[in-house]
Amino acid sequence: TYTFISWFFYASVWAFFLTTSTPIATEPMEYVHGYTRDIEFDYFAWIGDASWIKLQQAALGSPHYIDRSTRKHVVAEFLRLTERIFVVENNLLRLYADPSVVNPEESSRSLREELDALYKRQKQIAPMAESILEEQVSVVLTEAGLTSGGQPLPQPLYHISPLPLVLVISPRDIIQQDAGIGLLADIPVDERDFLENRIAQEQKLSALVVPVGGIGIYPTMGMRTTNLPWMVNTIAHEWTHNYLTWHPLGANYGTTPALRTINETVASIVGGEIGQAVIEKYYPELLAVSPPNLDLLSANKQILSPNPDPPPFDYRAEMHRTRLRVDELLATGEIDAAEAYMEHRRQVFWDNGYLVRKINQAYFAFYGAYADAPGGAAGEDPVGPAVRTLREQSNSLADFIHQMMGVDSFEELQEIVE
Repeated sequence: TYTFISWFFYASVWAFFLTTSTPIATEPMEYVHGYTRDIEFDYFAWIGDASWIKLQQAALGSPHYIDRSTRKHVVAEFLRLTERIFVVENNLLRLYADPSVVNPEESSRSLREELDALYKRQKQIAPMAESILEEQVSVVLTEAGLTSGGQPLPQPLYHISPLPLVLVISPRDIIQQDAGIGLLADIPVDERDFLENRIAQEQKLSALVVPVGGIGIYPTMGMRTTNLPWMVNTIAHEWTHNYLTWHPLGANYGTTPALRTINETVASIVGGEIGQAVIEKYYPELLAVSPPNLDLLSANKQILSPNPDPPPFDYRAEMHRTRLRVDELLATGEIDAAEAYMEHRRQVFWDNGYLVRKINQAYFAFYGAYADAPGGAAGEDPVGPAVRTLREQSNSLADFIHQMMGVDSFEELQEIVE
């Protein structure tokens, strides 16, 4: 169990990195912060609150002393509560949106009472559920050899809460993330769109406000979900960022776009493998359930139409195709044509059942950095394939991490692979 001093040390270091990971505000970026200063997320306050919750969890004792069946019951109850909360929140939203409901406040009384009770119960059970998942991920990390002094350092502390949105900034003439600014979690979609358009018009930059699934501060942040495999994957993914922070690869996360892609791809690979191992070890009954994927809508259409004509829409392949064409247009200086093409493609995705609010340079700068699988938004960027090749060449996940953690440039990665 970590002492408060340990937590404070890790949290303070991460707070420092939060203030230094964004590029220094040369003129355009300085103006961007002028747009967001009043709506930026307070990471310092969140770290303080989450650290206090983790101290309280530690005071309750380790979940190691609870038998395995009880631990599974606690996690299952937490997920059940989350699922019911989603249902009630959606019903409440629909009730207020229904024009036939004359007095939504009165009509929603029972829903609001149920939701308050659910929130209260989840708040009671969440600390133990989080502790159980942290301990299970820690065991698997230890078995994989990802330890320092016999245990994973830092300890994989994880807290579920509403996550900040992130404003991603890219130049218009090249796909490259120049800034990622954390914003308040509850900014309405119309205000996000207004902010993006204002930055585009006044600063001539590409901007996009994106949701995120986790953030690698300390303790790490995770969003609400009922998908347990995704949750343990995210815990391990964000732990990897914390671990790499103490080595050249993580310390140089924001130095170049290539290093950001390397970091995110490494974390995605570790998250996937450790998450899978946690499910196999503690929740093997979930292995029989087909995992959700981006092509679910296409798969459903294929089932309904055994001989589709044209072939089912492949989301990942189509996004890859889009990125390739955008890169070609930007390489020849055709910025307006590239932006018109991205909007056209967005409408194609919409027509095929995929709600993508906006596709622009910032979109590809953000999503293209997660290159643990071929294709998709990364296009022909050679960084992801190089990381995947090194994983294939490595004898184990630990061997892969130990080679990667000292990398501080794409050129060095290429030398190791070759």
